[in-house]
Amino acid sequence: MNQDPRDLQIAELEEKVHCLEETLTALQPLASVGELTGTTAHEFNNILTLTINYARMGLRRRDDETREQCFTKVLEASNRAAKIVSVILGLARNRKPGREPTNLIALVEDALLLLEREMSKYRIVVEKRFQEVPDVLANGNQIQQVVVNLLVNARQASPNGGKIVVKIQPCEDSANFVELVIRDYGIGVPQEKIRHIFDMFYTTKKGPDATGKGGSGLGLALCKKIIEEHHGKIRVESAVGKGTSFTIRLPVANN
Repeated sequence: MNQDPRDLQIAELEEKVHCLEETLTALQPLASVGELTGTTAHEFNNILTLTINYARMGLRRRDDETREQCFTKVLEASNRAAKIVSVILGLARNRKPGREPTNLIALVEDALLLLEREMSKYRIVVEKRFQEVPDVLANGNQIQQVVVNLLVNARQASPNGGKIVVKIQPCEDSANFVELVIRDYGIGVPQEKIRHIFDMFYTTKKGPDATGKGGSGLGLALCKKIIEEHHGKIRVESAVGKGTSFTIRLPVANN
C-alpha cells in the first residue's frame, strides 16, 4: 500500500524540526558562555582600572600604612580576577556529558560571582538563603547554565531594580532531592502565558535589553530539558506585579 505523499512530507518536516531543535539546544550552551564573556569583560576592565590606580598610588606614597592598604587592594582585585577566570574556563572546558556529585552551593556562588557586576549595575540586591545540603548528582556545567539563565531572567524582570532571593534547601517531602529556588519581585507573568513558558521558541520578552540580551524562546525550554534529563523537576509560579519564582529539584548523589 502506497503511503500518502502528504504524510511523507509531514514526517520529513517533523524530522527537520527535530534536527533544528537539537542543533539550537546544542548551540545554547555556547551562547551562554559568550554572554558571560561579554559581561565579565566589563568586570575585568573595572578590576584592571582599580589595580592600576592602587598600584600607582602605592608607588607614589612613601608611608608604609598607605602602601600596605594599596597593595592589599591590588591583591584582592587580582584574586577576584583569578576566580572569574577559573569559573569561565571551567564553563568553557567542561563539556562532559556525565554527572557526578556536585556541590550546589559552590556552583550557585560561582554563577553569582560572574553576574555580580550586572546585578549591581541594575540595582539588584541578591539575598542568599543557603542551608546545608548534600551534593547533588549533576553535570555542573549544565546546571550552571540553568542557574545563569534563571538569574538573568530574574534581573530582566526587575527593570527598576529590587531584590532576588536565591534559596538552597533540603526538600521537605523527600530526602532524595535538594531544592533550588530563584525568586524575583519584578513584573511577573500573566497566568495565560505561564502554561507556555517552557515551550520552545516561546518568549514573554519584547526585545533585547540594555545589555543586548533578548528573548529567543530557547532559554527556559533548555532549562526544562536539562533538569528533566537530570531526573529532576522544575516549576514556576508567578503573579503580575508581584514577581516570579522558579523551583528546581535535583536528585541527591548516592554515597
